[in-house]
Amino acid sequence: MIDPDNLKYTRDHEWIALEGEVGTIGITDFAQKELGDIVFVELMQAGTVVTAGKEMGTVESVKAVSEVYSPVNGTLEESNGDLSSKPELINQDPYGRGWMVRVRLSDPAQVARLMDQSSYEAYLKQEASGQ
Repeated sequence: MIDPDNLKYTRDHEWIALEGEVGTIGITDFAQKELGDIVFVELMQAGTVVTAGKEMGTVESVKAVSEVYSPVNGTLEESNGDLSSKPELINQDPYGRGWMVRVRLSDPAQVARLMDQSSYEAYLKQEASGQ
């Protein structure tokens, strides 16, 4: 399982775990709790070029449909095929079996601009207080 303390986070509640030039991406535990029971996931296919801050898929829950944004620029290498038949894996294990895509980064240095765990937690507190 991926350790959330070693991830980088976006303001849109995606996480990325970098191994060399490939990043595994998913949505955070906070995001999956906000969405509620996830019933459908649609992700871009392997070979698709993704851009930081741009949509790379959608997650549908009993509450809403939400876009998932890429935290980095690169080429999508793999989507988690298990999510098509078991979208609830995101609710059950958002940092493990509920990962969404793997992207080969065009610039691995981009990850340094994302939030670490403590910065992300501070961001969540700030958002909760309405500041």
